[in-house]
Amino acid sequence: MLPSPSPELNASSLKLEKEKYLEQFERSNGFEFCRDVNQYQPLVKIGKGSYGEVFKAQDKNDPNVMVAVKKMIMLREEEGFPVTSLREVRILKQLNHNNVIKLIEICHNKENKHRSTFFLVFEFCEHDLAGLIANKEIKFELADIKQFMKQLLNGLFYIHLNKILHRDIKSSNILVTKTGILKLADFGLSRAFSIPTIDKPNKYTNGVVTLWYRPPELLLGERNYGPAIDMWGAGCIMAEFFTGFPVMQGSSEISQLMLISSLCGSITPEVWPNVVNLDVYKKIVLPKQNKRKIHTHFIHHTSSSLGCDLIDHLLMLDPEKRYDANTALNHDFFWKDPMPSDLSKVMSQIKNNCHEYNVVQKRKFQKNEQIVKCAKPKGVINNGASTSGFHEHIY
Repeated sequence: MLPSPSPELNASSLKLEKEKYLEQFERSNGFEFCRDVNQYQPLVKIGKGSYGEVFKAQDKNDPNVMVAVKKMIMLREEEGFPVTSLREVRILKQLNHNNVIKLIEICHNKENKHRSTFFLVFEFCEHDLAGLIANKEIKFELADIKQFMKQLLNGLFYIHLNKILHRDIKSSNILVTKTGILKLADFGLSRAFSIPTIDKPNKYTNGVVTLWYRPPELLLGERNYGPAIDMWGAGCIMAEFFTGFPVMQGSSEISQLMLISSLCGSITPEVWPNVVNLDVYKKIVLPKQNKRKIHTHFIHHTSSSLGCDLIDHLLMLDPEKRYDANTALNHDFFWKDPMPSDLSKVMSQIKNNCHEYNVVQKRKFQKNEQIVKCAKPKGVINNGASTSGFHEHIY
């Protein structure tokens, strides 16, 4: 029997094969159908998170064209292209709806001989709902809120019809153009779903959805879930329109469950029979006597009893009783005066872009300004070097 090659020999052989492959890839112009990101000129940062940064950018070939450019973060580069990013791209290429953000193209930026960074290029939207709601200078009438919610539910109806879960519905992930067209965005956590059966339940991760918008079934460990998780987020956003801020701001999963119980009533088998099957529910003690008070709470923020009723049905504790997008669109809230308005007029009055990131940065700046006076340091020299370019702005 021949002796097995040593691990060192195997590693050396693999390294040589990799280098040979990369050289062939380089000669064959491997990114022939993936344009260079430097065709876009970054203008201003409009978002930042665990995924990286998003910039408003201008097409150098057509200055009238604005886009949003998002870097794809490679957390484990040795494992290749991230599966989550591939899933996001595939889903975005599959979807085509007026209320879903459009992916224009994928670009790359060559960092060295064998390494490139990839970017997603989207249509540009001037605002997001978090920025609009947080802007105290903007006052939306009930008819405006109806139009926003109608578009949000239309977008959710479309993606759910196409068997896609968003899994991170929150106000900062809902973009709005300057003419008032709403777009579902940030599909980084989205996935396709199937209809579960008794013998074949879904086993999806429950570590999705930003905490303040996370439904109780995920907090209690449910893995066999569906479109109802997105509908909870829609209810939170509708409530946010009326209050002006996120309504349940928990600091942990337990505190979030307590806030949900305080507003939506105690989580018990009487209101949610299948909750007894959830692992986390068996391990924790939750309040038993809290009454549901959505109507009494939100009626102080809006004169619309129908609006309160719709929020009530979107924030049902039991996901099986929660409204789906189609049922919500048929609610009387959208079919009684005042009817949903044309948003172009109210949006035309907004002079500055409103993104959550910019609002937060502005607040930080104003706070710092009160603490210390800004002064230009002596001896600072500007040699006129350019500070533009994605490689210098995005990390």
